[in-house]
Amino acid sequence: MILNIIYPTSQTHIDIVEDFDQDLIDQLVALSQKHDFLIFEDRKFADIGNTVILQYSRGVHRISSWSHITNAHLVPGPSIISGLASVGLPLGRGLLLLAEMSSEGTLAAGAYTQAALDMARTARDFVIGFIAMQRFDPPPPSYSGPPEDWLILTPGVGLDVIKERGCDIIIVGRGIYGRGNGSPSDVIARQAERYRMEGWVAYEERLQ
Repeated sequence: MILNIIYPTSQTHIDIVEDFDQDLIDQLVALSQKHDFLIFEDRKFADIGNTVILQYSRGVHRISSWSHITNAHLVPGPSIISGLASVGLPLGRGLLLLAEMSSEGTLAAGAYTQAALDMARTARDFVIGFIAMQRFDPPPPSYSGPPEDWLILTPGVGLDVIKERGCDIIIVGRGIYGRGNGSPSDVIARQAERYRMEGWVAYEERLQ
């Protein structure tokens, strides 16, 4: 299981857990309540509205029943947002849109990124932010919508992005676990705490 603790969020990839059962979810939810963090299932939905409704609410994982936040690609168009919202909104859930990615050769750039922002503006009751490599430029003077303060989660990069690119949360995986599969738990814990503390300091400096 991949579980990245990035205060105040826990990121999961529940579909790669080989021994998944409901007890795992019960324990994760209990930890979330005890330590006051949100659960972000990095599911990256990418299908038509009716299909994602079923993927989100049914099956073995029943993601909507325990994950506070999930995310989606915009390839299918606006129906993916409305489909997920029909399940998540009544439960008080939130959605992140994949506007940019850190992988080499990604197609999530340029016009795709702008389309993600445009679609988000039509679903502000459910879309809370983006997976992106940097904070977006402010709307043009002609923009007449409500004030924008999207949550920006940035993957695949180091602590510098908080100040340099204006992100709110850094998604750290290999920075913590990348020292080898056999890394002792205390080494992983120290790395996680380092990212948590230094990330928070960088965030506070950005706000000054």
